[in-house]
Amino acid sequence: MRRITQADLEAIVSRINRMTNSPLESWTKDKAGKFKANIGNYHLDWAYGGVSLDRMQSEGGGVTDVLQCGHVTKRELYNMLHSFVAGIETSEKSAS
Repeated sequence: MRRITQADLEAIVSRINRMTNSPLESWTKDKAGKFKANIGNYHLDWAYGGVSLDRMQSEGGGVTDVLQCGHVTKRELYNMLHSFVAGIETSEKSAS
């Protein structure tokens, strides 16, 4: 079984952002040097020895745990992210 890396997870999250027309970066620095959260951005959150998929919800940086699973292993999240992508693709086909 192949090892799942941070780069593997980041590639899927980037794909999710592109598929949903969400911002690719979590934060943007304005001309004054102040950071502003990019609402709608999907990104990884690392804590407690695991990782989760979060989505930016407010300009102050508030997030939602998209999959509502908390922080899990990289492999568990990898499998969940692929299911999430499949759901987006199914939704897009249904809307056509």
